[in-house]
Amino acid sequence: MSATQINYRSLNEENTTVINIHELETSYEVEDTPRNSGVLVHTVPEKNKTRWNHIQDLDSFFTKMYQYHQKHGFSVILVDEIFQLFVFTFVIWLLVFTANCLNHDMLFGNVPPPNNHSRVAINDVIYPVDKCLESFGSMTYLILIISALYFFIRTVKFFYNITQYWDIKKFYNTALNIGDSDLDNITWYEVKKKVREVQAEQNMCIDKDHLTDLDIYHRILRFKNYMVALMNKNLLPARFNIPLFGEVVGLSRGLLFNIDLILFRSPGSPFQNNWQLRDDYNIRGNQVDLAKRLSKLILWVALANLIFSPLIFIWQIIYFSFTYANILKKEPGALGMRTWSNYGRLYLRHFNELDHELDARLNRAYEYADKYLSSFSSPLLAVFARNILFISGGLLVVVLALGIYNEFVFQIEHVVTLITVLSAIGLICRSLIPDDNLIWCPEQLMTAILAHVHYLPSSWKNKSHTTLVQKEFGYFFQFKANYVLYEIFSPLITPFLLLFVFRPKALEIVKFFRSFTVFVRGVGNVCSFAQMDVRKYGNPEWQLDNSVFNNNADDNNENQISCCPNNGKIELSLLRFTLTNPDWQMPSEAINFVNGIRENAIAELSKAKTKDFRLNALTESLISFGTMGDEYSSVARSLLERCNIRENNECFNEKVYDINHAQRQDHFEQMLQQNLGEKSQCNERMRSKSVKALNSSFGRNDMKKLRTSKLEGRLEGPSQSLLHSLYGPESLWEHSPSDLTIADMCLSTLYLHEIHNRKQKSEQPINAATIESTNKPSETVLTSNVGETTPLLTGT
Repeated sequence: MSATQINYRSLNEENTTVINIHELETSYEVEDTPRNSGVLVHTVPEKNKTRWNHIQDLDSFFTKMYQYHQKHGFSVILVDEIFQLFVFTFVIWLLVFTANCLNHDMLFGNVPPPNNHSRVAINDVIYPVDKCLESFGSMTYLILIISALYFFIRTVKFFYNITQYWDIKKFYNTALNIGDSDLDNITWYEVKKKVREVQAEQNMCIDKDHLTDLDIYHRILRFKNYMVALMNKNLLPARFNIPLFGEVVGLSRGLLFNIDLILFRSPGSPFQNNWQLRDDYNIRGNQVDLAKRLSKLILWVALANLIFSPLIFIWQIIYFSFTYANILKKEPGALGMRTWSNYGRLYLRHFNELDHELDARLNRAYEYADKYLSSFSSPLLAVFARNILFISGGLLVVVLALGIYNEFVFQIEHVVTLITVLSAIGLICRSLIPDDNLIWCPEQLMTAILAHVHYLPSSWKNKSHTTLVQKEFGYFFQFKANYVLYEIFSPLITPFLLLFVFRPKALEIVKFFRSFTVFVRGVGNVCSFAQMDVRKYGNPEWQLDNSVFNNNADDNNENQISCCPNNGKIELSLLRFTLTNPDWQMPSEAINFVNGIRENAIAELSKAKTKDFRLNALTESLISFGTMGDEYSSVARSLLERCNIRENNECFNEKVYDINHAQRQDHFEQMLQQNLGEKSQCNERMRSKSVKALNSSFGRNDMKKLRTSKLEGRLEGPSQSLLHSLYGPESLWEHSPSDLTIADMCLSTLYLHEIHNRKQKSEQPINAATIESTNKPSETVLTSNVGETTPLLTGT
């Protein structure tokens, strides 16, 4: 019997409680309870504090606890859930009312107004209730029956969720001592810290005395980590060919929902509950049988999608029409904006990364990504767009001028439709015409994007100006119009993707779950990659010392590379997790990896102080890091000047560094004046800044733009990081803003990618041309002083 099933009654002010044993004996088997006494005295740690020991489903509990924090408390969640039910009811009512309760002949003017009236009244258009009900057909009744069934299920789910969230509210208020009004002013890091204290006090998880940050993340992101690994292993149906259309890349929300249902939540899925893989997957030699079982499950789910695809398709059209109607009225160009695709979000996601952490990271890269793709244009399309824009603009001016002269023009049939179509054509054409004042710098923009998103193919380096890279990156960062159209038509595509793309991979998926699932005490079965074990699953090409893997076997090294994720997923995930969770006790291999990067960076910084030094991985990363914006530039300048690198090395002397830098800053200032209309201070000479001054200026304004609850890591920033190591043991960084967590991860990302690139080229001969290209000054990044906020429609 769990203690959460016992109802306690306060006895006095000394935190003692009384339980009637006779009542317990009637319904439960009580062990180790003295049957002769009438009461059981139990002491709780605090007054009015609910017991939370031995929670059976910690996955659901921690997930709802996280959602409760991010959704701003019980009141907001309750209102949102109610409105979801109301919106569904409203949509069904509006459809039935429009189809059956309106006199369409009268509405469209096909018949004259009744009683010789000059105008049609509202009562003339709307049928009475009895006549409206008489017009219901079999299709209408079928829609109402299905809608009523769905509404009943949603209502049951509503009451279940509200009950669960009420328990979470009590947990926050009593166990964590956090009120709903304080949720926006407390970080997720602080919530986790309090949860660990409650675990040590009340044993929410009975298998472990103490929970770690990684344990909590495993519970919340157990299935999401598997999805990230499946994406890295190319086992998801993200790329497929459609006849006459060619290759299509994307993951719709409906497809992701079905995959999640098949693999984790359906009765026949590989997982028998939220935390345990089925025992069949532990038996050798039954892979084929398991693959057949999974293939059959995919088949049934695909057939169900095929049967209901017409209804889901109609619902998608209605949903997106209602969602974007008002937005498009105020912002006609909203669909011409870009957003991160579902494919891109899953590809770029770290292991053990929560939703708000991913959103913040991608939002910071939004401006750079938008400028990068906007810098590409087709000269042929631009010629067509200019001429079509001229013609459509001329027609629009004539229609508007005639309407202004005589308003009767606007009453002519389809004139308003003509104005709308001409306006839309103008918006599309303007988006295809390049900006004459744009400075083209794709390599530097891609470097800034990489610093924030952390994962991009290494083959893209020095190829960002090519059409191939631009096309591939467009799959990550697509037009909102493409996203909406793909989501609308996804119900018609999803069944075939499940049948012909996902189902043939059933055996590979079975092998994946058997090979990359480990048991963690107190957590259950998790994806082995999510353990971030750099020794077992790290990629030697992304690490400084290969001896951590195997000392004498090249074939084993190849096997290691073949089973590990691509693009340094393990290594970068580990770095990010250590920065946002500084209290996490890392295993020895992780400590050696993180410390090795910092020690190598310190060594390269020391080498940079010598006069015979050439640019190394650290200084290259610092130069790239410094071109990302004023805040990042101030960090790079402060670090380089603090170590007197410019004065001691030819590569940073006045002739090579300052002159080229001044030229780049002049171009940057010109870009700002032409494109942003803002006065730039980028032409000022580089001057030394103390670390203390840097702390007071860097990131303070940016912090105010983000809710505290959405911050990554703790409010004070990381206690140990790459920047701390480079600056030395001084205590000048103790009160650094949390944005230094972001800055440190950006620099660490660039540094690790630079090490990887140099390691790949280590076997190639270095000639004079290579050295010259290495020392060649890079282009300037197009940046803006405007705050990096989530663009319109991005979060949909």
